[in-house]
Amino acid sequence: MIRSLLAGAAAGAAGTTALNGATYADMVLRGRGSSGTPEATVEAVADRLDMQVPGQGEARSNRVQGLGALSGIATGVGVGVVLAGLRAAGFRPGTLLGSVVAAGLAMAGSTGPMAGLGVSDPRTWTAEAWVADALPHLAYGAVTSAVLEATLG
Repeated sequence: MIRSLLAGAAAGAAGTTALNGATYADMVLRGRGSSGTPEATVEAVADRLDMQVPGQGEARSNRVQGLGALSGIATGVGVGVVLAGLRAAGFRPGTLLGSVVAAGLAMAGSTGPMAGLGVSDPRTWTAEAWVADALPHLAYGAVTSAVLEATLG
């Protein structure tokens, strides 16, 4: 079981790298800036928990930015672990369906908290915004599923 969960963490990390690469490629191709929603989500969580991110000015802003990025990594690795646990329990969807499931779980893991905290409302997103979010998550799903398939069979 430990081997399976470690393989899931590795698969999630590989998928997160693919998601980040697809996101940065989109930024280059379209000339768009990075999203501020990870930082806004960190701020909303801190407010909800009545906690303060330490520091002032640029130092605090840098910490919030780092926490936003780390939360994305944690989500990606965590989804990989969950998928490995599901595989250990007998859920073996194959690479294609596994890719879609992984992408969906990763999107829910990132978009769900943002929506729940009022940071973003996916119901108001344009088609372009949905595509910009979905494509990197599909890259995540494809790589995560392929790594799980290769390491766990």
